[in-house]
This record gives sequence, structure tokens and C-alpha cells, in this order.
Amino acid sequence: MKKTELPILDPAHPTGVYSFSTKVSWWMSDPERFLALLTEAASLLQEPGYYLSDNLFTWGRNNSALDDKPFMNAWKSNIYNAADQAILWRRYILCTSAYHCVQLEGDFVECGSLFGTGIKTVIDYFGREEFAKTFWGYDTFDTNPVDGHGFDGQKAGLYEEILKRFDGYDNVKLVKGLLPQSLQGNSPEKIAFLHIDLNSAEYEVAVLKVLFDRLVPGGILILDDYEWSGLYRPQKLKEDDWFERREYRVIPLPTGQGMVIKR
Repeated sequence: MKKTELPILDPAHPTGVYSFSTKVSWWMSDPERFLALLTEAASLLQEPGYYLSDNLFTWGRNNSALDDKPFMNAWKSNIYNAADQAILWRRYILCTSAYHCVQLEGDFVECGSLFGTGIKTVIDYFGREEFAKTFWGYDTFDTNPVDGHGFDGQKAGLYEEILKRFDGYDNVKLVKGLLPQSLQGNSPEKIAFLHIDLNSAEYEVAVLKVLFDRLVPGGILILDDYEWSGLYRPQKLKEDDWFERREYRVIPLPTGQGMVIKR
């Protein structure tokens, strides 16, 4: 079996630190004023390395994603909309987790693929010709079963558009249908990397019941919305209960994601 070539991380500049910002965050009553105030706050910082995007404002950080050239190339080439640009840190969590998982036995799986940007960014991080895993992507694609979560561009014919986007990516399997039913007879028995982004506690727990036991030891699960509050809080509550009964604890990430490492 072919082994995936790992992307090379060049040494970071000893003193150079990059900052990153976009105009995209959510849940502000006055987005323009909010951004203006945080931009002013950024001008008062004594240390470089701030990150202002995706409801996250940090400073005095290395912002390691910006030093990883293979990642930056993959991320930039896969910006499909403004949200893709905003969630750079979340995408880097996926790619660095994939770096670990690609060295394990098992396939890659994403539940809630929408436009396929997460899958394509991960594969392109390694290189389309170098990525030796099978990557499964599940979504309804052209409809959204979760009330209030329809996305711009989610329309009839989207599935065919996404298939064209993956032309030449022969190791990608895109499965159209409602989860978890679409997993039946059409999913891998061993999983190294599992990314779940369904915006619904009910659907995510249903998928976990089917797929979590298939994660190999050392495999990584990323829950995209786990640490987000508001309308996403039910996902944390139900997933905490589900994992507690299995003596696992979700690792909350400042990006809003949650991480579980299979033992």
C-alpha cells in the first residue's frame, strides 16, 4: 500500500510573527462598530501575532498556520466563500490532525461536507497525488434537514457541482443522503480521521453511534461546533453525556471545535 508523503514544515523565522484578520465573525448587533473597536484594540497590542476572525480575538500567538507553506497554499486555493477565509484556524486544526491520522490505519471521513472545502483542503495539504487514503464525504448537499441552517448555494444540482470540483480526486467518495442512514453499507470499517459538522445534536449523536467505535486507536475526532454556545449549545450537552458514559472527555478548542483522541 502506498504511503502518504508528509508535507514539509520549513523552520519558522526566529523573530517574524504574522497576524491574521478578516471582517467575518458572527452574532454582533453592530458588526461594523464591533470590528472597528477590535481593530483599534489590535493597534494597542505590544506583541505581534494577533488573530481576529471567526469570533476569535487572540494576541501574542505564533499563528503557526501562517508559517506552514503547504497549508497556506492549500487553504488559499480552496477559499470557496467568505466563511472559508474566516475559519483559517479551524482548517489548520483539520490539517494538523490529518497529519497525525494519515500515519494510522483506516480511512478519512467527514460528515457534513457541504461544498467539500474541508476535504479538499486536507488532501491538498499533502498533495492530491501524494494523499494515499480514501476520504469519504457525507452530506445531503442540495438540501438542509436542520431548520435555520440553509447555506447560500445549497440548492438543486449542488451535488453535481461538487462532484466536478473533485474531478481527478479519485480517492474521494462523496455520498449523497441523510445521515446516519446513508452510512449503511456505504462507509469504512476502520477510520483514522473523523470530522463531524452537522449543526445538530440529534444527527451528530446518531453518527457517533455508528462511527465512533470504528475509529482506530490514536484516531482523531473533530466536532466542528462543540464549543460554540447559543443555538449550538445542545450539541455540547448531548455529546458530553454521550462521551461521559464511555469515559471520554471532549477537549474544547478556542476555535469552537472539540477534539477526542480514540484510545
